[in-house]
Parts: sequence; C-alpha cells; structure tokens
Amino acid sequence: MWKKPISHKESSEEIRVSDEVKRNWNSNEMKISTILLEGEAGSGKTELARALSANFGLPYTKVTCFADMDKSDVIGAILPVISPEQKFFSGEEEEKILSVLYKSDSLYTAAENLSAESGITQDQAEDKIRNLVKVLEKMPLRDSVEYKFYPSEIVRAFQKGYILEIQEPTVVRDAAVLMALNSALEPDGTINLPTEIIHRHSDFIAVITTNRGYNGCRPLNEALRDRVQHAEKMELPARQVMVERAMAKTGYANQKILTVMAEVIILLDQSARANAIRGVAGMRSYFYWADAVANGADSREALYNKVIYKVTTDPEEIAILEDTLASQGLLDELSSAIQNEPDQEVKKTEFGCNGNPDMG
Repeated sequence: MWKKPISHKESSEEIRVSDEVKRNWNSNEMKISTILLEGEAGSGKTELARALSANFGLPYTKVTCFADMDKSDVIGAILPVISPEQKFFSGEEEEKILSVLYKSDSLYTAAENLSAESGITQDQAEDKIRNLVKVLEKMPLRDSVEYKFYPSEIVRAFQKGYILEIQEPTVVRDAAVLMALNSALEPDGTINLPTEIIHRHSDFIAVITTNRGYNGCRPLNEALRDRVQHAEKMELPARQVMVERAMAKTGYANQKILTVMAEVIILLDQSARANAIRGVAGMRSYFYWADAVANGADSREALYNKVIYKVTTDPEEIAILEDTLASQGLLDELSSAIQNEPDQEVKKTEFGCNGNPDMG
C-alpha cells in the first residue's frame, strides 16, 4: 500500500476522484472501478493513482504497456519446469534468471526478486524475465515435463483487489491485447486463464494513465475508453499550487523566485504545444530546476539542463522557446529576484530532506 510522503499535496483531481469512488463504493450498478487520467507528462497522473491507494487502503501496483505487448503480458504464461541438471541455457545469467523465476509465484514478483538479487532496476528485471519467458514459451510441449502457470501483475491485481495503474495502453499494437484488457475492465469482468476462469475482485480499481496525444500518436482505443466510468483531464496546476508543491517537494522557501520559475514553466509548456514541439515542460522539470537553484546553481544554465533540453534539443525549436521567454522578460525578472535574495535566507524548509521530486 502506497503511503503519502510528508511532501504530498492533495490536488483538486485527487479529492474529486476519491469522493466519486467513495460515493458509489457500495453500488452494484453505478460503482466507479475504471478511471482514466489523461494529460501531459509530469501533470501528476501516477502521483494521483498512488494517492488513491492510500485513500482507499488498497495495495498499489502498475504495468507499463509497450508496443510489442502480447497476451502473455496481460494474462501470464504456462512455462515448463526445467530441472538444474538439464542445463537448458548455456549462460550463467539465464540460469540465474530461471532459478529466480521458479522461486516466484508470478511474473511481477519474479522481476522484483531479480531486481533485488542482481541490483538492477525493476524495468530492467522485467525485460529480462520477459525475454526468458519468450524463449521458454517456444519450447515444444512434452508430456514428461511439469508445467507451472505464472500470472501477470494484471491478473494478480484483478484477482486480489488492488489498485492497478495501466500506463500508456495507447502504444499497444496488437488488437488481441486490447481485447484482453477490455474484458478485464468490465465491471463484472472475467479473465480466462489456462488453468481457470477468474472473476474481478469487488475492490479492484483500474487507473488508466496516458499522455495527451501528439502528432503521430494513437488515440486511446474506443472500446477501452468506453469502459471508463470517470475521467480527468490532467493539466499543469495553477501557478500558486505549483509553488506550494515545489516548496513541499524541494524545501525551497523563496516564493517570489518559485513563482517566476512557475511562470516560465507554464509559458514553455504553452509555447511547446502551440508550435507542435513534442516535449513537455511539466512539474518534474519544475521541481528539479527549483532544487538546483535552491542549491546555488545558475538559474539560466539550470533551465537548459533541467527543462529546455528535456523538451527538445533541436536548435530551431530551442530558438522558438528562447524567443518566447525573451518576449515576456521572465528570465530577467528571475535574475533580478535571485540577485535580491538575502544571502543569509534559509532556503530549505523542514521538508528539504524528505521531499521526493516525482509527480509521475
């Protein structure tokens, strides 16, 4: 279960979604169990999904969709149990991954265990487990070999009643995968496993998070969207809210400087959208920029490293963003505010060591 850090600030979207879900929690017909959060990167989608875990007292987990996702990634896989003596793989790494897999009860926990044992990230571990599964699935079926079913994280959340964040289903290419997701998201949905048919747990909540479409990106599948009972259009928060969150996340206490920096982020975000620049100036960039300035970094230099180069490194697009900032005089205003900052001002609040600059 996700616990809210001391720096967490409730958003209007969090309050609204929580109230709506709680209002219909005991309703058989009108229960809200599939939520869509659609908006720019860094607008707080994952933070909100995690906050619902704390608000409802339900475990939180997530799956990140990818283009070549197949049905085994949605459901799980039946895999042969190969004894160590058989030495199916020639490399030590593959044998180690296989050993971790056999000691786990699902594909997700296998990735967690591999991450802990090998000192790699969860995403890297998931890739290694996924690649191994693909190899094992291609083995010919044999009567003499024992088989074991490893459910996916989607199945585990569906069956046990977790909050499941489904990140970026818009990237999935295989229509069969989307059909499997559609079935799982029915209010009274079932999932047909190779070993049994499981029913949707009454506490299961699916939170679909997706970035607002750019040129060339697919729209969210219509059938998937139709299963949503509540949707939020996620935007950058209001300027004052941005400042309050930055103070909580970074511990930086100068409201004047943070306000000008927030105006820069808002202006860059608007300019990027207006000029079809694919990158996003969002809350993550704002937090890391504020943290750098709070610790003595040059505000303009940090602006490029923490914000602009995350939006784009194309010279022509950078020039557009620079012209936009120059036309409003915000960088000069920021420099002036920093020059007038008292040297002895305590820049860090009590949250400075606890804040986690990650809005998901």
